[in-house]
Amino acid sequence: MNYPEQVKSMLWADISEMSKSPGRFAKNPNADFSRKRKLDFENLSRFLISMESGATGHELLKYFDYSPDTPSNSAFYQQRQKLIPEAFLYLLRQFNSRFPLVKYKGKYNLVGCDGSEFNIARNPDDPDTFHPPSGKSTKGFNMIHTISLYDILSKRYLDCVIQPGRKKNEFRAICDLADRYSYGGAPIFIADRGFSCYNFFAHAMEKGLFFLVRTKDINTRRLLSLEKLPNQVDTRVEIILSRTQAAKKRERPDLAGQYRYISPEVAFDYIEPGASGEYPLSLRVVRFEVVDGVFENIITNLPANEFAADEIKHLYNLRWEIETSFRDLKHTIGATHFHSKKVEYIKQEIWARMILFNFCSIIAARVVIGIMGAKHVYQVNFAMAIKICHHFIRTRERDPPIDVEALIGGFTLPIRVGRNFARQHRFQLPVSFCYRF
Repeated sequence: MNYPEQVKSMLWADISEMSKSPGRFAKNPNADFSRKRKLDFENLSRFLISMESGATGHELLKYFDYSPDTPSNSAFYQQRQKLIPEAFLYLLRQFNSRFPLVKYKGKYNLVGCDGSEFNIARNPDDPDTFHPPSGKSTKGFNMIHTISLYDILSKRYLDCVIQPGRKKNEFRAICDLADRYSYGGAPIFIADRGFSCYNFFAHAMEKGLFFLVRTKDINTRRLLSLEKLPNQVDTRVEIILSRTQAAKKRERPDLAGQYRYISPEVAFDYIEPGASGEYPLSLRVVRFEVVDGVFENIITNLPANEFAADEIKHLYNLRWEIETSFRDLKHTIGATHFHSKKVEYIKQEIWARMILFNFCSIIAARVVIGIMGAKHVYQVNFAMAIKICHHFIRTRERDPPIDVEALIGGFTLPIRVGRNFARQHRFQLPVSFCYRF
């Protein structure tokens, strides 16, 4: 059995193991998946992971080899409504645990954290996801928001929180993701400025995690108590968080300059609003120049004796890997081609697409690229690797075998160091159910 076949067998084995106790992953544990069906728990899970972007009926026909006994669309939806979306989140973690993550310096896991939006079918009756007409859309649109953890060196999704678009809360999400991180090692959470908050810093430290988070100039000035920031900073700052502004209630009045007030409207899980407790935080602030005249601020708890400012800059630059992964997840894997209007079913599909992404990434990572020439170093064309692995995951034992690694190795791209492009911000409608192939 070659490596791609081993990876595939491990994924199917995880699903088979889950199918032995389907009640754990069903809405009605005592009844759901108890009767024999062509779309039982195992086939339903495999189908949701391996389905492509076509219409549901066509996808069912392909999965069941165009058999006259292919289950109907109605049968598929009746079965999928029994399955809780978190079943695929469980499978995502279980499958990831089979393959060790690549370590930075032999010790650290570089974990990118970022949010991404998915436009879904329009439904004005859903107040949690519907955005009324605006400059983006004259009819209004529905959207959900995901906050994902992505291992940068292993190129795999580790976890994800899915929130309604109108109720997104990235501060809460990253705290939850930090609390339930279960991959061991010494993770470094690398995040953009949308995740900079005292609550996350405290959660990370309580969990024993490292973090590296970009923050705005105004927040850095407040943290350092400076009117103007110098061009370069690398300093340690000690602060004491409190829910009261009364100086007489402070436990350390001699350190008055270190106190930072947290209002009752701001979430901080280690001091309840109105309580008199205090919470000390030791943070490292690094400021560096990105390009001429443009500076970035980083808040971290990484030790200065092991991570110099230039290395902090390099690590933050690696965060862009999660941005490019969203492109592949949405457009190459097809995560924007949902097969339902219901949010709970869309959650199933997002987590299923992440599992498929990881499946492709694990296989592609083993492909060895020879030296093509002196000018460039070459890498796997990941978009083509995904297409090859997507076909491979749908093949059966009776189908002619394909050499997955050789096929992937035939599609390469040069690595052009130093290239950068302006980020495109544009509104995109969800793909219509009527136009699928």
